Amino acid sequence: MDNNSKVVNSFRNFLIEIGELSYFSARFFKELFNPPFELREFFKQCYNMGNRSLLLVSVTGFIIGLVFTLQSRPTLEEFGAVSWMPSMVSISIIREIGPIITALICAGRIGSGIGAELGSMRVTEQIDAMEVSGTNPFKYLVVTRILATTTMLPILVFFGDGIAIFGSALVEYFKGNVSFLLYFNNVFDSLQFSDLIPTTIKTFFFGFAIGLVGCYKGYNCKKGTAGVGLAANSAVVYTSMLLFIIDFIAVFVTNIFYG
Repeated sequence: MDNNSKVVNSFRNFLIEIGELSYFSARFFKELFNPPFELREFFKQCYNMGNRSLLLVSVTGFIIGLVFTLQSRPTLEEFGAVSWMPSMVSISIIREIGPIITALICAGRIGSGIGAELGSMRVTEQIDAMEVSGTNPFKYLVVTRILATTTMLPILVFFGDGIAIFGSALVEYFKGNVSFLLYFNNVFDSLQFSDLIPTTIKTFFFGFAIGLVGCYKGYNCKKGTAGVGLAANSAVVYTSMLLFIIDFIAVFVTNIFYG
């Protein structure tokens, strides 16, 4: 097979993948509004995803706040602009750094877990057994997990942003003798609704993308047990690329509406 044929086949497979993912997402919205509603499974998935990711998000956010402030402080000191530190750090973290870093962490933590879990259920024929018993596996397994990731990711992002800003305030407290009260007053004075609303909206899309791709890869897992690892790995890779695309579109649209 020559290189041109490989390129054509790769492009064709890419288009097929996009089409199947679009059909999968359309089926999600169709099943979303049809009873019965698996509320118990939904809350269980919310707890599992949120509680088990909380420590990782907290540690990562705290380190981001520390490192970002420590790296930025010498440059601001050269220009005598250390007083801009609270506003610069808070706006940067809330607008961009916090949401995308938290989403990438959750893609690795949650997306791979969903892909591996549903993939193992597929290859061990548990999903087929649910269909035979009269249970709707798509609604019970897929809809609840996508809704849970869409709901929990914004909460994790807000929590991670708060921890990151606290880490920055801690550096300023020890390095610049800035009280926590003064630091957070400057933070809230610099933030506007135009910083919070677009960020909040795009975090819902981040969560939806993580749940959708993870469920799609796991639910359609093939090739036996070897496919479970492939489903988990590809879920993280595809989700990471999709997150950056969504982030670019969100920033582009935000600049149109907020200038």
